[in-house]
Amino acid sequence: MGVRKDLKTAARRRDLADRVSLEVIRENGAVREVRATPLVGAATSGSCADIPFTNAAEAPDAVVIRRKEGGSWRPVTARAFAREVTAVAKGLIAAGLQPGGRVALMSRTRYEWCVLDFAIWAAGGQTVPVYPTSSADQIAWILHDSGAAHLVCETPENAATVATAVAELPAPPRVWQLDDGALAALTSQGSPVADEEVTKRRAALTPGTTATLVYTSGTTGRPKGCVLTHGNLHAEATNTIELLHPVFREVTGQQASTILFLPLAHILGRTIQIACLHARIEIGHWPSIKPNELRPEFRTFRPTFVVGVPYLFEKIHDTARATAEKIGRGASFDRADNIGVRFGEAALAKFLGTTRKGPGLGLHAARALYDLLVYRRVRKELGGKLRYAISGGSPLDRRLNLFFYTAGIVIYEGYGLTETTAAATITPPLRPRPGTVGQPVPGTSVRIADDGEVLIKGDIVFGSYWNNAAATDRAKRDEWLVTGDLGSLDDDGYLRITGRKKDLLITTGGKNVAPVVLEDRMRSRPPIGQVMVVGDRRPFIAALVTLEPEAIEHWLAVRKRPKDTPRAQLREDPELLADVQKAVDYANEAVSRAEGIRKFVIIDGDFTEENGLLTPSLKVKRHVVTEVYGEEIEKLYGG
Repeated sequence: MGVRKDLKTAARRRDLADRVSLEVIRENGAVREVRATPLVGAATSGSCADIPFTNAAEAPDAVVIRRKEGGSWRPVTARAFAREVTAVAKGLIAAGLQPGGRVALMSRTRYEWCVLDFAIWAAGGQTVPVYPTSSADQIAWILHDSGAAHLVCETPENAATVATAVAELPAPPRVWQLDDGALAALTSQGSPVADEEVTKRRAALTPGTTATLVYTSGTTGRPKGCVLTHGNLHAEATNTIELLHPVFREVTGQQASTILFLPLAHILGRTIQIACLHARIEIGHWPSIKPNELRPEFRTFRPTFVVGVPYLFEKIHDTARATAEKIGRGASFDRADNIGVRFGEAALAKFLGTTRKGPGLGLHAARALYDLLVYRRVRKELGGKLRYAISGGSPLDRRLNLFFYTAGIVIYEGYGLTETTAAATITPPLRPRPGTVGQPVPGTSVRIADDGEVLIKGDIVFGSYWNNAAATDRAKRDEWLVTGDLGSLDDDGYLRITGRKKDLLITTGGKNVAPVVLEDRMRSRPPIGQVMVVGDRRPFIAALVTLEPEAIEHWLAVRKRPKDTPRAQLREDPELLADVQKAVDYANEAVSRAEGIRKFVIIDGDFTEENGLLTPSLKVKRHVVTEVYGEEIEKLYGG
């Protein structure tokens, strides 16, 4: 009976995993295009503004959000959320928001952001997200370009920056502040407005209506406003959730829940929020991506999955190593790390059918041992219930992915842009392939151009840049979005990203080098912080390296050295240089000898969003770093 049940379960899971049909197109012997059938058809009516109200009508008592208040996570039902969205929408209408009008929203990730986003839509408006770390100049540009007549910011500091930004604008927006009771003020102001006015405005929205202008956090030039419609958001949210959620429920038997900590000004966090509310998956909001601040919330919220960037998973891994070293088990962690990779490789090979064996008895025994010593501690730090994670933004180191797999956490990788409403590809459920970013999201096609550039087509692709026809024309090639990324497709339609077209380094020897592969692998090794590979029009490849402050503090403590050891002294420390060289050697394993890093320099300071060397989505501003550290770069090449 048990065997029959297991076979039925396996068959059911295969059926769930096989729902998307892929058409793989070859040209001249190579895979050049992959087309994925949609799981959810294009919306023909309505908008994302309907989601809270549909939930309230169909499942009024369902808990859709848990809100952090007074040190605990308080449940918010579908009925309560829709009521609050209506009240704030009425306030915006009373404040003069017209159908099609724009409201700038400048805040970290928190519950009020979610309420306001849906309230703006319910009032017939369009949301213009602004990163809370934006400078006055950036804010002024976004407000001027978008024409937003209203702005909600979070803190007094944000309000001060906004005041500087709007000083020169001919028509400054009306401003509210969340920490000064913005939602209560809007609710009070909107009390005379009838609920029917909100219903009428919401009913006028269609899939083709503009939902949001999302300004790219580009590494060069002024940000461009991507015009995304309710149809774009619907296609992304519904197809990704329909792809992943049924399999998650079948495999885990858990009620899905997650903490959102990615900036909601970034399209990935935003579409995850929409998808979860659409599927009535419980979400909580947390304003920081810093692992030390997140860990206590993981333990109290106990999410079953999370969505993050490689930095988060790198730092969880580094923290686990540091914790093991503090209690005298550093060697055990290193063995667990190696066993994790070996076990994961063997299990994956069997899963993919490249071998019939899979992990042997010795590997299974070692995994069981290190589960007691290491892996369960990693799961505990993440709340104890986490089974799945999604990583996006940049490639995740393959070894790191395999380590988490062996620790009982499957990480799906995805790839996308603001212009594709977040993910354009994602690892298909039950078919992991570390080192790739998965197959096209259902309803999406991916093509590789003659020069290796990745092209994307589907309902998730944006229509235009706001007020910028020239940039729109450059971004489109026939029906395809030109991404600027380089990649390749394998025989099963999995996409591998090899770098940014504009970031390619060409050495004086004529070798083309994609820096992202080297940078990502180096960054996954402590005590490395950020890395920027250089070498364009130079005789060889080199790297600027920063040190992660927490990792260096731990490095010093383990060696019983003063924690205030000057950075200048560390830059010349033979033991530290040897550790950085190990990271360089690991990075160089992924490329040919001619593409490898030959020299590096540890630089003072760090690359951060605050000092202008990282974008809000944690991408290095290469041109700025090159300018700031020009002297160090010249020294690498004997200048």
